[in-house]
Amino acid sequence: MINQTILKEFTLVGFSVYQHAQTFLFVAFLCLYLVTLTGNIAIISLTWVDRCLHTPMYLFLSALSFSETCYTLTIIPKMLADLLTKNRSISVIGCGMQMYFFLGLGGAHTIILTLMGYDRFLAICNPLRYPLLMTNMLCGQLVASAWAAGFIISVTETALIFRGSFCGPNLVKHFFCHMRAVVRLSCLDSELTEFTVTVISVSGLMGTFLLIILTYVFILSTVLRIPSAEGKQKAFSTCASHLTVVFVHFGFASIVYLKPEPEASGGDDTVIAVPYTVITPFLSPLIFSLRNKDMKNAFRKVLGKTSSLNK
Repeated sequence: MINQTILKEFTLVGFSVYQHAQTFLFVAFLCLYLVTLTGNIAIISLTWVDRCLHTPMYLFLSALSFSETCYTLTIIPKMLADLLTKNRSISVIGCGMQMYFFLGLGGAHTIILTLMGYDRFLAICNPLRYPLLMTNMLCGQLVASAWAAGFIISVTETALIFRGSFCGPNLVKHFFCHMRAVVRLSCLDSELTEFTVTVISVSGLMGTFLLIILTYVFILSTVLRIPSAEGKQKAFSTCASHLTVVFVHFGFASIVYLKPEPEASGGDDTVIAVPYTVITPFLSPLIFSLRNKDMKNAFRKVLGKTSSLNK
């Protein structure tokens, strides 16, 4: 029998390997996070206030912004706090909760992105029947289903990883409780569990991405049949922001989940996760708001009402 220390808490190594850059990283990540929060809250607020935006497309966008706000809340505040302190510990229960919510919210976010592609497919390929096929009520039901599916997958993966005890050392080589970093500390067969949860995540990631690509194949074939150049440009403009966010989101996510095993140092895992967890949420609201005329018009209306009230 080999003596094993059963862990009650983990230490998140995170960016502690970059001691000289702690202050710079804190300021940089804090600025990115504040912009992310501001952008997402602005999208949610404008969609709620402006009745012109009470359509399925903007309701999906609002739901996407809400899920993004929630899933960044699960990891970034803790990461920022750890950059300012030497005590980077987190309890095993706290780690499990963080993983559960991050995976659930991230999964819901990915499924909502897929539903937004389906919404554009209906709007462009079936414009006359679109108001009947995609109602606000159906939009709400699809978003609720996305959240349910995300958390079903999350509870499955989290339960697989936390079904046994964890053995020393207690160092999680990441800035949050990432699946692959935590599962390696399990006293059970970590390789089998890691393979299983990776297959689940990659299957979900690739499945949703292929569905989005399929919808855009149909969209493209429909747009190419539009006789006028102006009609083609208008149809493509409604998809440009979504397609940009899709490639950013799935591109960075694939790097995290499809890359080879990290080196023993574990530093690479931390750096590679930054684009997916920090940069993607930062870019998403900027892309959707800056390239959207309706959203900019709604913002101007709010500013106009605010200035008139001040007068």
